[in-house]
Amino acid sequence: MKNTAYFFITTIAIVIILIYGKSILIPFVFALLLWFIVRKIRQEFNKVKFINKYFPLWLKNLIPSVLLLIVLSFITKLMMMNIAVLTQSYSLYEGNIAVLIEQVNELFKINLIDFFKANAGTFDFGSILQKIIESLTSLVSNAFIILIYVLFILLEETNFYTKMKIAFAENEQILMLTKVLEEIEVSVSKYIGLKTLISFITGFASYIALYFIGIDAPLFWAFLIFLLNFIPTIGSLIATLFPMFFCLLQFGDFSKGLIVLGVVGGIQVLVGNVLEPKLAGNTLNISPLLAIFALTFWGALWGVTGMLVSVPITVIMVIVFSHFNMTKPIAIMFSEKGEI
Repeated sequence: MKNTAYFFITTIAIVIILIYGKSILIPFVFALLLWFIVRKIRQEFNKVKFINKYFPLWLKNLIPSVLLLIVLSFITKLMMMNIAVLTQSYSLYEGNIAVLIEQVNELFKINLIDFFKANAGTFDFGSILQKIIESLTSLVSNAFIILIYVLFILLEETNFYTKMKIAFAENEQILMLTKVLEEIEVSVSKYIGLKTLISFITGFASYIALYFIGIDAPLFWAFLIFLLNFIPTIGSLIATLFPMFFCLLQFGDFSKGLIVLGVVGGIQVLVGNVLEPKLAGNTLNISPLLAIFALTFWGALWGVTGMLVSVPITVIMVIVFSHFNMTKPIAIMFSEKGEI
């Protein structure tokens, strides 16, 4: 009874910390994910004999960090330019809403004009788009803080195992903790690497399609598709619908919107159902139900950002739970087929 009470009190305390400390925790979580990427790049560098033999650890950390900084700076600059174009052009297309309503009215032979006019205020695409732009801008503005976190994590890494040996006198504890950290690193790095590759292919193919269709700021939509593909299950659907809705507003023509839906949706289906299973295989050992629950839970706590990190956090939880007798049953239930 006492243990149950402690469990609920601890859970409530953790949730409160996650809610009120999200402005601090979100950049730190992204910094940890970037740290995994830096370590993965460093491991690839170590496969080159010359680099492994003659390059010191600080230089091996510096090179991937600088590369990430250059890539993030380039993406940030392009994104801000595209967001500026998008926000300026959106007001020009609001008049196309009336055209779309008339087309729907003629298509279904029903007087829907009054209905749409009466309920136009219940759905404001502009406000939804503005929220997404604000989320992306917030993420960009936190980029400097995230990079500072990454830098200090890399500095801390050099003395981490020395501290661990001093903190834990027993070799068994050190071995178990090292094993847990290695499993987390391998699983999360593999997931991030494969998901980044798959999302990049989807975003790049979508950019080419949207560019030739003529939609405004195709790079913004391609980056949004790239980003939303990290959200399991519903991410690809949302990534398809948003450029379609904007295309309807831009052109005031359902045929253009259907082309975007068909082409971008086709890319999502092709990459998600054909290419991804071949490249990724069974990289995650988590229950699909748990993945959906984690998506909902972290989305409720941290919004879109929480949805993006829901899968890596869940994978880490399953790995940690699997190494303790008290929580091993939870890890088994959370796994896909009961194998941990």
